[in-house]
Amino acid sequence: MNPLKKLFKQTFIYGLATVLPRMLSFLLTPLYVTVLPTDGYGEVSIIFAWFAIFNVLLAYGMETAFFRFYNDTSLNKKTVVTTSLISIGVSSFIFMLLAFIFKGAISSISDIDPQFITYAILILVLDALVIIPFSWLRANEKPMRYALVKIANVVINLGLNCFFLLILPILAESNPNAFLSGLYKPNFEISYIFISMLIASGITLLLMLRLYLRRPYVFDRFIWTNMMKYAAPVLVAGIAFTINEVFDRIMLDWLLPDDIAESEIGKYSACYKLTLFMTLFATAFRMGIEPFFFSHSKSDNPQRAYAQITNYFVILGSVILLSVVVYADVLKLFIVPNSDYWEAMSVVPIIILASFCLGIYHNLSVWYKVTDRTKFGAYISLIGAVLTIIINFAFIPYFGYVASAVATLVAYASMVILSFFFGRMYYPIPYNHRKIVFYLVVSISFSMLSFYAFNRNLIIGSILFIIFLGMVYRLESDKLKQIFLRK
Repeated sequence: MNPLKKLFKQTFIYGLATVLPRMLSFLLTPLYVTVLPTDGYGEVSIIFAWFAIFNVLLAYGMETAFFRFYNDTSLNKKTVVTTSLISIGVSSFIFMLLAFIFKGAISSISDIDPQFITYAILILVLDALVIIPFSWLRANEKPMRYALVKIANVVINLGLNCFFLLILPILAESNPNAFLSGLYKPNFEISYIFISMLIASGITLLLMLRLYLRRPYVFDRFIWTNMMKYAAPVLVAGIAFTINEVFDRIMLDWLLPDDIAESEIGKYSACYKLTLFMTLFATAFRMGIEPFFFSHSKSDNPQRAYAQITNYFVILGSVILLSVVVYADVLKLFIVPNSDYWEAMSVVPIIILASFCLGIYHNLSVWYKVTDRTKFGAYISLIGAVLTIIINFAFIPYFGYVASAVATLVAYASMVILSFFFGRMYYPIPYNHRKIVFYLVVSISFSMLSFYAFNRNLIIGSILFIIFLGMVYRLESDKLKQIFLRK
């Protein structure tokens, strides 16, 4: 099969595994903003931000290291798998033990209720234990099973959220003596959210337990040491990425006045969800290309394929950028149906463009992954993280969440530029610079015109969007037909 056609096929399936669950999970956003006030959703968003940071710490780059060493033909694949499973299992147990011992101190420092800390510890450990099983599915090109388990996780989570937040209060009010009514507690919404996540994560681990039950277990210290060396820069990059993605919520909590902080975070986090479509596209694309990068790194002229992939990512990403910005006021009615949150809509084009830049960066990052120069990924990500922290720290007191949105865009755009220039030095890839710049400039210009200059006028925005689609069709239709119609 044509490699690019195979890539797009796998990206579609991984996209299904990513897009459908996240589409389902994003149904939680209108649910949350309906049942929670802005400050309540702000509190949940802060806890989710800490979740993201500790998820990276507990993974410590092993997912990427697993792909790298699993595809090394000189190593025993089963030994790589069992070594990785033992590593993640031991580290997760140590984390759980220490976290419970110091739960009180963590609660005091983070100003998070101890009960929420308990839920968070258990969810984080369960999620860490499925990292290698999911990676194994991707490495063995089993996207359908991967998709089914991912979808099951979110369906369970969504169903439990709907039950606890919508159905249970009605049952308790209509029939207080019923058995299920005994589960209801007033003002317990945030706990219900985390109980739902905990049950879903536990069932997911049970579904992925098969890999853990395989025998025999072998721990190869040589493989583990080299995996950790490879993973260390990935961990640093992951922490830096997470700082860029979620640390602004934590800094808003620290730097804004106490009486408005959680409410402002709630508004910002809710409107941030409009990046859904760009995030889903970029994530699905990354899930498809990461195994592709490694499996084709030894083929003839892989750089040409990498360049084509990036070209198509920019084209499709540009379409998504413009469409979301033009129809933001329509999308908010479905994703953020509570007008109390709409004050933060002004940052939507900024954060969508930032998400687009992050997707481009992931495509450009191939050079340091296939050449084992992952330390450059760490350096670049750290620079982005430093920019995020500096801009947020300097400007949040004056501009609030607008400063956070701009900081995210500056950080990701800087990472794209740095990765591009370092890549030219160490692993030149023949990108079509003229085409990439053209699509970026036109889509960004049309987006800014539609949202700011014409004040989100749907008619003018739609005209600009149709013009852009016409350009794409005229310039790319022949090449896209070659990819999808050629065997």
